[in-house]
Amino acid sequence: MLFRQLEYFVAVAQERHFARAAEKCYVSQPALSAAIAKLERELNVTLINRGHSFEGLTPEGDRLVVWAKRILAEHDAFKAEVDAVRSGITGTLRLGTVPTASTTASLVLSAFCSAHPLAKVQILSRLAATELYRRVREFELDAAIVHATPEDAAEVDLVPLYEERYVLLSPSDMLPSGATTLAWPDAAQLPLALLTPAMRDRQSIDQAFAGHGITVAPQVETDSVASLLAQVATGNWACIVPHTWLWTSPLQGDIRAVEMVDPVLKAQIALATNAAGPGSPIARALSASAQGLALNEFFDAQLLGITHRR
Repeated sequence: MLFRQLEYFVAVAQERHFARAAEKCYVSQPALSAAIAKLERELNVTLINRGHSFEGLTPEGDRLVVWAKRILAEHDAFKAEVDAVRSGITGTLRLGTVPTASTTASLVLSAFCSAHPLAKVQILSRLAATELYRRVREFELDAAIVHATPEDAAEVDLVPLYEERYVLLSPSDMLPSGATTLAWPDAAQLPLALLTPAMRDRQSIDQAFAGHGITVAPQVETDSVASLLAQVATGNWACIVPHTWLWTSPLQGDIRAVEMVDPVLKAQIALATNAAGPGSPIARALSASAQGLALNEFFDAQLLGITHRR
């Protein structure tokens, strides 16, 4: 069995199409098909249901693709380990973040990139937390910045990064003069623009309102925090976002920030990496850099400075 055969098989499983898989692997389709057929003969099983085209994996194929991804990942990690001994951390870090943590990735990466200048980084920032966890478990990402939820955290290691809290951003004329905090029932009286219901932060926000017997129906919903900030800038809406966005989004004009209280919600954000084996050197290096950060203190200082601004 060759690594190339496993690579071709995984590509077909991911693309669900022989021609696209061949293109992804930079080989001809006949060469790819022949390699997979040879793999099936060596294992004495049928891995792929074939008709005129790809029709899905067999039960044996479903089992093998899990092992194949792990074998390929460990093979790549071994090569990276040898390179790291020789010339330091190199290669590309594949990092995912939930959308609301996309701006904090730069803080996590700053120390890492300074310590490992030969490494490159690719960031995916529009995937749901469940998908990010899946990609980390299946070696499609080296690491992800996610909400630390026990139900998603099987087979991953979590390094706590910081706790999100929530602030309401609003035109000044919608808020009591001098207020630095706002209760959830009072926020429900404002014209709100919020994140979409499928997003983890929106679910936390809805739970806070529900604790007061309130169901909100915002006129505007979006999966982008940047879009929410733009809605507030028009003067027509208020929004509720994690306080970690304040450091990259200076308040303009008469926009104010107040902390949401009664209750003060907190959500743990962590760096997730695959827990299997020694892991890749680039993922271990990122985890080591992340453990030395003091992001809670940084974000709390930003919140204090902005909410008490007059």
